[in-house]
Amino acid sequence: MILSILKRVVISVAITLVIAIVLVFTQMPEKMSGEGGLDFTGQLDSGRDTPAPLQSVPMRDGYSLQVRTYGGADNVPLLVLVHGSGWHGLQFDALGAALQGYADVIVPDLRGHGTAPGRRGDVDYIGQLEDDLADLIAAVAKPDQPVIMGGHSSGGGLVVRFAGGEHGALIDGAVLLAPFLKYNAPTTRQDSGGWANVLTRRIIGLSILNAFQIKAFNHLPILQFNMPRTVLDGPLGDTATTAYSYRLNESFAPRSAYLDDVAALPPFILIAGSSDEAFISSQFAPTMGAVTDKGRFDMLLGATHLGVVDDPRTRGIIEGFLNGY
Repeated sequence: MILSILKRVVISVAITLVIAIVLVFTQMPEKMSGEGGLDFTGQLDSGRDTPAPLQSVPMRDGYSLQVRTYGGADNVPLLVLVHGSGWHGLQFDALGAALQGYADVIVPDLRGHGTAPGRRGDVDYIGQLEDDLADLIAAVAKPDQPVIMGGHSSGGGLVVRFAGGEHGALIDGAVLLAPFLKYNAPTTRQDSGGWANVLTRRIIGLSILNAFQIKAFNHLPILQFNMPRTVLDGPLGDTATTAYSYRLNESFAPRSAYLDDVAALPPFILIAGSSDEAFISSQFAPTMGAVTDKGRFDMLLGATHLGVVDDPRTRGIIEGFLNGY
C-alpha cells in the first residue's frame, strides 16, 4: 500500500515537473514595437545642465552599487529614491536636486540597471535588491537619522516589498509614486497600459519549478518593456533595460500576498496621476486602505504615469511629508 502511494506521488511530481518545463519553453520573448507604451519625453532631460555624478557604494558581495547623492541640510531625514522598471536613477535627477534642502537624498541605479558601463545584467538571487538597499542604508545613514524610502512604479513596488521583508524595520516612512502592487491587483491595467509584455505561461512554469526548489532557469526573461524608439534610438538608448529575468522581476515586485507587504508599510504618502496610462489611480486608496490606515492618498489631476515624478505638486507634497521627520 505504501509503495503504491509513493509510486503515485512520484508519478504526479514527475508529470507536474514536465508540465512546468513545457510551460517555460513554449513561450518565448517577442519583438517589441516601441509603440503604444509610456511617453518618456520628460524622462530624457531633467532640465539640469549637469546631472549629479555617479559614486560607488560597496555591497556585501563586493558589487559596486552606483548612486547619485543630493546634499541635505542639518537634522534632515535620509531619503532613498528607487527608480522604476527599465530605467535608472537619472529619473530622479530633478526631483532629488529639488528636495536636497529637505533630506539627504540618495538615488541608486539598482543592480541590473544603470548608465555606467557594464551595469545592466541580472541579480544573483531573489531578494538581492532588498539586501542591496539595506546595505546602502547601513552605509550612508547617520546615527538615529530617520530613513524614508521612496519609489516610482516598480520602484514603489520594491519599497512595498522592502517594508514587508526582513529589512522592513530599517525605514520610518515611505513615498510611493504610482506604485506597482501586482499584476492582478485592482490598480493594474492590462499589460500596464501597453508598457509591458508578460510571459505568463513561462512565469507559471518557473513558479512551479521554484516551488520544488529548481532554480536553474530563473535567469530566463519573463517580462519585456515596450521601450519607445525615442529612447532606444537616442543618446540614452543603451542605458535602458528592456527585459527582466524571473529572479529580477520577483526581486522587484511585492510578494504574491502583496497586501501583507502593504500592511507592513510605515507611515506613507501615495501620489498618482488621474491620467496614469499604466495603473488605475482611483483604486489605490480602496485597495491599500483596506489593510492599513497609515497612508495618505493624493491624486494629481491630469498627471500621467511618468509625469507624476517631476510634477511640482508632487514635490510640494513630499516636502510637507519630509518636514514631519
